[in-house]
Amino acid sequence: MGSERVLIGTAGWGIGADVRERFGDGATRLQRYATRFSCVEINSSFYRPHRPATYARWAASVPDGFRFALKLPKEITHARRLVDATQPLDAFLAESAALGEKRGVVLVQLPPSLAFDAAVADAFFARVRERYAGGLACEPRHASWFDARADAMLAGFAVARVAADPAVVPETSAPGGWRGFAYHRLHGSPRMYYSAYDAGTLASVAERLRATTVPAWCIFDNTAFGVATGNALELAELLA
Repeated sequence: MGSERVLIGTAGWGIGADVRERFGDGATRLQRYATRFSCVEINSSFYRPHRPATYARWAASVPDGFRFALKLPKEITHARRLVDATQPLDAFLAESAALGEKRGVVLVQLPPSLAFDAAVADAFFARVRERYAGGLACEPRHASWFDARADAMLAGFAVARVAADPAVVPETSAPGGWRGFAYHRLHGSPRMYYSAYDAGTLASVAERLRATTVPAWCIFDNTAFGVATGNALELAELLA
């Protein structure tokens, strides 16, 4: 597929001083970020709610083709562990609906301790799908999620399983679940969240993205030392 169907961005829209001159002008950091990238992952929604007016302001400040991914609140995934989560789910979806068509993906990142429970997972994703028909991705981090039964359950609810690096188990590095789109999260390696990816690794990522036949997101989450932005720019140039 062509690179125009690959959305590249970072977790948050930070722009480090070392790459600032590579971005265009804008009244806000998000506007400057959107001069080079086509998507962003909002991680702050994991920690706290945002007012609809905030989401609407963000949507209005970026181009029409720009898309947001939003991390589901930790109240749902980590505190309630997908059980009895209707109230916070409804609140989150109502708030973020202010993004309009720019709400591209809702990301469900699960805690490493949360094993696959078919009844719990089925009930949770059914509840989500009753309320939300858009892009949905899940990043499980317990080995029990990477078998045929879990994969089929995710596919049944049109949930793309995240392809993550570093990989918890070998299957983690490849997309799974629903294959209507792919969602890649690159956390930094060897040190998660801190390490930058070298040129060889980025070339391999670019080759994998070129080969995919469905729309794909690629988010760099190695933000602790600000290296995500540079890595995302390098990848975008490889795919240009």
